[in-house]
Amino acid sequence: MLNIETFQNADLSHGWRPGNNAGGSTLFKALGHPLAARKGRALVEGLKGEGPVAIYDPTGMIGNFNSYFDLKQLEIEGYYVQRVEDLEGTFLGHKARPLSQMKESKAAAVLVLLFDAKGVLAPLTHLFPKGADVRTLDEMRIPDEMLTNQKKYLDPMNFATNFALLRERKGANGSDGLHSTVATANYWSMHGAANPELWLCLFDEGGNQLAEWTEGLPQAGAPFTLDSQKIRDRFGLDDFTGSLFIHAVRIAGHDVVKYALDVYGDNGKSLTCSHDANAWPADYYAGMPAGEEDEEVLLYIQNSHPMPIPPKSIGLNIMGAQDVAWYEEEIPPFATHALNVNALLPQAKWPDQVEVTAGRFFVRPRYEVRHKENGRRRIAHANVERIDLKADPNIPALSETMGKGYIMPLPVLPQALFTTTVLPTPMARDEMEMPLRIELMDGDGTLAASKYLGRIPRRESVAIDIDAWIAEESAKLPSGFGHVEFLYDFREGGEANGWLHALGRFEQKASGHRAETIFGAHIYNTPIIYKDEPQSYTNKPPGLTTRLFLRLARGGEDTMCHLVYPASLPWHEKSSTKLILHNGKGEPVAERAIEIACGGSHFWRYKEMFSEEERAKVDGLGYVIVRDTTCRLFGFHGLLNGEESFCLDHMFGF
Repeated sequence: MLNIETFQNADLSHGWRPGNNAGGSTLFKALGHPLAARKGRALVEGLKGEGPVAIYDPTGMIGNFNSYFDLKQLEIEGYYVQRVEDLEGTFLGHKARPLSQMKESKAAAVLVLLFDAKGVLAPLTHLFPKGADVRTLDEMRIPDEMLTNQKKYLDPMNFATNFALLRERKGANGSDGLHSTVATANYWSMHGAANPELWLCLFDEGGNQLAEWTEGLPQAGAPFTLDSQKIRDRFGLDDFTGSLFIHAVRIAGHDVVKYALDVYGDNGKSLTCSHDANAWPADYYAGMPAGEEDEEVLLYIQNSHPMPIPPKSIGLNIMGAQDVAWYEEEIPPFATHALNVNALLPQAKWPDQVEVTAGRFFVRPRYEVRHKENGRRRIAHANVERIDLKADPNIPALSETMGKGYIMPLPVLPQALFTTTVLPTPMARDEMEMPLRIELMDGDGTLAASKYLGRIPRRESVAIDIDAWIAEESAKLPSGFGHVEFLYDFREGGEANGWLHALGRFEQKASGHRAETIFGAHIYNTPIIYKDEPQSYTNKPPGLTTRLFLRLARGGEDTMCHLVYPASLPWHEKSSTKLILHNGKGEPVAERAIEIACGGSHFWRYKEMFSEEERAKVDGLGYVIVRDTTCRLFGFHGLLNGEESFCLDHMFGF
C-alpha cells in the first residue's frame, strides 16, 4: 500500500467544495505532478552530497514525500516535528524530536517539508544548525502562471488534475484503426475563470513522455475535445496507448476535471464511452465483471505517480473470495499496463465480480472486454471500493421520513432494440451482504414489477435479465422502455451502508454489441437531508435541480440519452426539463421542453429530437445541456452507430 493520502470521505461537517469534493487531498497531486516530480528528484539528489540532513516536518508530510522520493538515499541526522502530538512518531528508525532540539544537531543541511515556507520559517531560522543549507519544497513549485491562487500553493484550485486513457492506432489495413477523444466543456469560465487553459502531458505504455503542451480553452460554456488522431499528427507520433495527464490551470469554481472518453474503431466493432477517471487513487476498486467464455478482459493500470509500482502490489480476486492473484511485474512511473484478467484469474466467469487491490497506485481504471471471435470490444470503468464504510444502523428507519431512501437507478433501454441485464455490486470492504429488492418502472412512472432479492451475500453475484423477468411476471412496459431501481429492503433484516452500487449491461439485438455502466445510489428529490443527501455538485444539499452535459456524436452516429426521474418521496408530478442545444461557441441555438413523470424516465435521440435545420446551426462541435430547476434527474448518454454498434455510460454535470 502506497503511504500517501489521496482522499478522505469526509461529510459536510468538514466543509463543502464544488463537485462535492470535501475529502480530496491536494498534497499528493502537488508532489506527484510531472513538472514537480522532476524538481523533487533534483532536490533529493542535491541533498545527497551535502552530508547529514535534518528533516523538519511541521505538518506531517513525511509519508507522502518519502513515497515519491525515497529519503533512504540521504544520510539522515534526525527527524524533527512541530506538533507535540507527532512526537510519538518515527521515520526510518529516527524517533521524532521537537524542533527546539535541532540547533544542537550536526546537520549540514535541513530539508523542510513545507510549501509556502518563507513566511513560516522567518521566525524559526535561529533554531537551525549554524551554517546549514536550508532547503524547502518551494523548490518543487510548478510555475506561478499555472496557479489559480499563488498565495496558497496547496489550494485545491491549483491542482485540478486528472488522467485519461488515450489510444491511437492506425491499423494494418486502414479499416481496423482505434482512436480516442476526450470531450468536455469550459465550465470553469462559467464560474468566473478569466484565462483558463490545459497543461497536458502524454505518456506511452512504458511511462516515457511523448509530448507536453498547453491547450487554450474556448469561451465560457463552449465544448472542446482532445483527439488522439490530432495529437498523433501534431507531434509526429507512432501508435500509442498511454496516459494523458490533464491539468486545468487558472480555473474557478470547480477543482474536478470531468470528461467523457470515447474510444472508437474504424470498422465499427469498437465504440465505447466512459466517465472521467476520478483523480484520487484508491485502495481498492470493484464492480468489474468477469467475461464470458468467449471474452477476454483487460484491466488498464495507469500508474498515476512518478515512482514505480512494485511487483505484487496489484492483485485480483473474485468478490468474496480470500485468495488474491498478484501481478508479479513492476510497472514504471506513469506507465500504462493492460493486465490480462483471464490469465491472472482464469476461474472467474460472468457474472462473477472482480475485486482489485490497487494500493493507491492508480486512478479509477478502465477495463476492456474483447470478443475472441468477432473482434468486438467495449470499455467501461470500475468504481472505488470504500475502506471506511461500516453498516449504518439509521438506514432501516429512513423509510419513515425519506420513503424509498437510497435509490440505485439503471435504464431499461428500448426493448425492441436492446436487452438489459443488471447486477448489484458490493462496493465497500466491510459490506458482507446487500438486503435488496428491485423495482421495474415504465417510462410513464408506473410500477411494472417488483421482486425481493433477499440478503445477497458478498460472494454471490445475482444478475437479473430484464426481458426474462418481464416474461416471468407477465409484465409490460407500455412505453417500450423504462428503468429499474435497486432499493434496500429489510423485511428479513440485514445491514446497509448507503454505498449501494449496481452495474448495467446492455446488448444491441441487431449486432450483439454490448456496453456496460456502473454507478452508486443516492437519495433523490426530498426536501429533508440525511448526511450529504440528496447530493448536489454545485451547492450544499439538498440537490433538487439538474444540469447535465451531453456531448454530441462526432460523425455519422446519432447521440442517445436516457433520463431517469427517481424520487425517494413523491415530488413534482412531472418534470419541467429543457434540452438546450448549443453550438461550438457555447451559444444556445435550439431548445425543447419535455416532461418526465415522477418515478419514470425518457429515452430520446438527438436526430429525432432536433430538426435537421436546428442541427445545422451547431456547425461542428456542439452539446446539449439538460436543465431542470424543479427536480434532480439522473442521466445516461451514448452513441448509436446504426445497427452496427453503440455505447452507453452515465452522464455528468458541472
